[in-house]
Amino acid sequence: MTREPVVDLRSDTVTRPTAAMRRAMADAAVGDDVFGEDPTVRALEGRAAEVLGKAAALFVASGTMANQIALLCHTRPGDEVVVGEGAHVAWYESGAGAAWAGVQFAVAGRGGTFDASDVEAATKPNAYYLPRTSLVAVENTHNRAGGRVFPADAIARIAAFCRTRGLGLHMDGARIWNAAAATGSSEAALVADADTVSACFSKGLGAPVGSVIAGPREVVERARRFRKMLGGGMRQAGVIAAGALHALDHHRARLRDDHANAAAIAATLATSEHVEIDRTSVETNIVIFDLRSVDGETFVARAAEQGVLAHAIGPRRIRLVTHLDVDRAMCERAAEVALRAALPS
Repeated sequence: MTREPVVDLRSDTVTRPTAAMRRAMADAAVGDDVFGEDPTVRALEGRAAEVLGKAAALFVASGTMANQIALLCHTRPGDEVVVGEGAHVAWYESGAGAAWAGVQFAVAGRGGTFDASDVEAATKPNAYYLPRTSLVAVENTHNRAGGRVFPADAIARIAAFCRTRGLGLHMDGARIWNAAAATGSSEAALVADADTVSACFSKGLGAPVGSVIAGPREVVERARRFRKMLGGGMRQAGVIAAGALHALDHHRARLRDDHANAAAIAATLATSEHVEIDRTSVETNIVIFDLRSVDGETFVARAAEQGVLAHAIGPRRIRLVTHLDVDRAMCERAAEVALRAALPS
């Protein structure tokens, strides 16, 4: 008997390059990117800058590298960065902010998003014995908040506050493509108020590797130096840049399918008395829910036995992420498996 394929919902980073993406990568023109001579990297950077509405962009190996370069560009050692609760830059980057930029983090608001009043409350007074607040970082969409879109009006108010206090504003836009698909706004409009933005090609867009940091041309040139310092100077990088460029131009429109699949999973999970889920929080491709009757480790093991891979992000909290490698039928099967895995022992 043929076994059904595994449904991997641990992250949208697990996708494999499509056939068309592989062809683009195989055919990519290449050069030495450290010398600025790789034509495919240059094309990707130009296209990304255009889509994001920024003057320039720099191709880097990962979203973590992009965010850490942003910290280095905006801050000095000993500074403080205001972030939302559960921010990726503070939670999931191996303490790099402290190790490389020498910064600490202050949390504003609850649930990942916040407003200008929260930033004001978190900003330290100007005193020599206090850390200097120098940067605010917003995450859009917000991973630990379940892929929530950061409200555009709140970002506008935060940006206005930053301007009055001389603070930088960075957007961790790893999944900015999902925010654009969910709201109908362009990526450029969503990031317009940010001084710099990072954006990832290997999450919702399905490229095998790579991110960009985008912003003013002079900041991006500083970023190029920091990229080299961090060991991110790549040579014939057009091979991987071609995959990212293909994804940027061909995979953004289909993100709505991922969002619909995530909503379908959430609707099924909401029928169970053993699952606690807020369906209104499922705005994009991430489904987060809490277990009432079993722990996360047990749930993950049970689901895996039935061909569904899930990720526990807390003792009883589970995250499922839809992506281009799973269709509606696979997501419906995964939701039914999740119902069974959530049952009491």
